[in-house]
Amino acid sequence: MLSPWKPSVERVARLVDGERHEELTYDAVGATASSPPPGYVLDHTRVRLGEGDEDFRAASLAIREWEQFRTGWLEVAPRGVPVREGEVVAVVARVFGLWTLNACRIVYVVDEPGRRFGFAYGTLPSHAGSGEERFVIERDDDGAVWYDVLAFSRLRHPLARLARPLVRRFQKRFGQDSANAVRRFVTANRSTDGPAPE
Repeated sequence: MLSPWKPSVERVARLVDGERHEELTYDAVGATASSPPPGYVLDHTRVRLGEGDEDFRAASLAIREWEQFRTGWLEVAPRGVPVREGEVVAVVARVFGLWTLNACRIVYVVDEPGRRFGFAYGTLPSHAGSGEERFVIERDDDGAVWYDVLAFSRLRHPLARLARPLVRRFQKRFGQDSANAVRRFVTANRSTDGPAPE
């Protein structure tokens, strides 16, 4: 969907309900947990957020609350969707004054207490692209806390293919913008005696 107006709450609800039982638009479901398939464009962003239990907990909460989409030009709707396999969300984006609305389904959740937390979602038929994206918070053996995003995708919609260079620019921008959003959340939720921001 491409529109000069922001999608209404009702429009988002209709899309999510309509896509809830649709098939994903790619075959390699769950491949962001191992090896992305050939024939797709890969995007990978890994950013250090801080260190220790407090930063890991805050970063994990950020993912639970979909904070990685609070970029100023993206959001997830409806609000409050739990991070749980099978849940469907709509990604709402504003690009060059136009609004897009794309549905995705959570295909797996990563939950290793104190070490890794996150999830991956895959594209549904309303999405302009096809593929999967994984968002994970990781705490390494040295205690450093990382935000790691991995995606494989290809463009499906004819308009998206026509505007490929612009679409790729925003796909690349999302990795850093989402990392900045998670970092802001971690910093805001860090106690005064916690580690200094990176």
